[in-house]
Amino acid sequence: MSENQSVEQRLDTIERLLRGQKSVLTFEEGCEFTGLSKTYMYKLTHRNKIPFFKPHGKNIYFSREELEKWLMRNQTKSTQQKEQEAIDYVARKRRP
Repeated sequence: MSENQSVEQRLDTIERLLRGQKSVLTFEEGCEFTGLSKTYMYKLTHRNKIPFFKPHGKNIYFSREELEKWLMRNQTKSTQQKEQEAIDYVARKRRP
């Protein structure tokens, strides 16, 4: 039995790695990719708050690239980035 579990674990690992190469994700894969619950993902798609595709009006699919962009929106800049922007702004304003 432990040998079977080991094979199953290896298959799960291989499956996860292969998913990393897919550009189109199923609804379940999109949930796993984002780490969001199915309930919340349904809410987001229903309210058109997340980019998705419904080619036949039934199944929901996601573009990995679009999900990555969606996840990376609303960046919060570090203190160092804000300070550098302030320095750059002041330097631009001082020019004659």
